[in-house]
Amino acid sequence: MMYWTSFDAEDWHVTLAANERGICYIGLANDSEERMKEWISKQSSEVEILEDADRFTTNVLEIKSYLSGKIQKFVSSTDCIGTSFQLSVWQALRAIPYGETVTYSDIAKAIGRPAAVRAVASAIARNPLLLIIPCHRVVAKDGSLSGFRDGQQVKERLLELEKANSLSPVDNKNDCATL
Repeated sequence: MMYWTSFDAEDWHVTLAANERGICYIGLANDSEERMKEWISKQSSEVEILEDADRFTTNVLEIKSYLSGKIQKFVSSTDCIGTSFQLSVWQALRAIPYGETVTYSDIAKAIGRPAAVRAVASAIARNPLLLIIPCHRVVAKDGSLSGFRDGQQVKERLLELEKANSLSPVDNKNDCATL
């Protein structure tokens, strides 16, 4: 069973999906509901998808607080669904301090695979947990923003939000588990 909801926060449209273990998907694009359903169907064609806003009350408050600059760290339970390599990349992303950026090369070095920059970029592009796993904090070697699953404009807005609200480094310890 997979549950989902969508809501507006500030001027963002957010879509969430979760299973019994935690949030599995966060989308910020205008078409994020369709993208979420496509993502779920790729995980399992057998899974039932049920809209259930009540299940997400705490998660919605947390995301709204982040998008309004009131918090820097997420504590919601997550269920990261990916390969071992993807999970290692996504775990490295969690170590990037709020309001800061690193390069794809930095992440490749952090996971002990300095020559795997393209594979790292591919894993980052498949991150299903935007915001909680802060892939928006990864930039190209020349400092340009490069790609982002929900659009470069969304990435730019998230980075601006964080720079405007940077108070202190954050400890992102919401661990992903291999399935």
